[in-house]
Amino acid sequence: MKNINMVLSGLGGQGILFMTKVLAQAALDKGYQVLGAETHGMAQRGGSVISHLRLGEFQNSLVRNGTAHFLLSLDENEGYRNLAFLAPKSELVVNTASSSYPREEVRPFLNKKKITSRSVQAAAIARKMGAPQSTNLVLLGYFSASPKGPVTYEELRRTIEKISPDRVREINLKVFDAGFEKGQEDLKTK
Repeated sequence: MKNINMVLSGLGGQGILFMTKVLAQAALDKGYQVLGAETHGMAQRGGSVISHLRLGEFQNSLVRNGTAHFLLSLDENEGYRNLAFLAPKSELVVNTASSSYPREEVRPFLNKKKITSRSVQAAAIARKMGAPQSTNLVLLGYFSASPKGPVTYEELRRTIEKISPDRVREINLKVFDAGFEKGQEDLKTK
């Protein structure tokens, strides 16, 4: 297993920490050593939240700029704000309402670093399923469709089933599956 750096970003209340917990537990179950750290701005007032997740043998928990293999963002602007974390040939996955993602001025940076960028209207999918608070799991499902991730769709799904509270387990799995299906569909069309 190789060392993997991940950064998850979004706004307070979007579920960054639960998404990080799912990824971390799935990685632990797979045999990775896991280090993580969260940085909270005005998280309780909708401010920036960034979670660092390091899988493998690391000495500290923070991901340095230019070293993240994956950036998952629940907010388009937070995704742009955290681009500096991405390493060359990394992957960016963003929840956006925009049909023209990424913005034109960002494309040269992504192209120069050969960063794969994928976006999904995760919030719209979650709302349509009657679970607007589950945008995070739609995005995680979407991410899990990529063969490049350190943990598979099945491993993440098992983890969600294991750690979700009883009252939301069924809907959590449904929205995660919807994100995965959308991710598979988008990968086939690219």
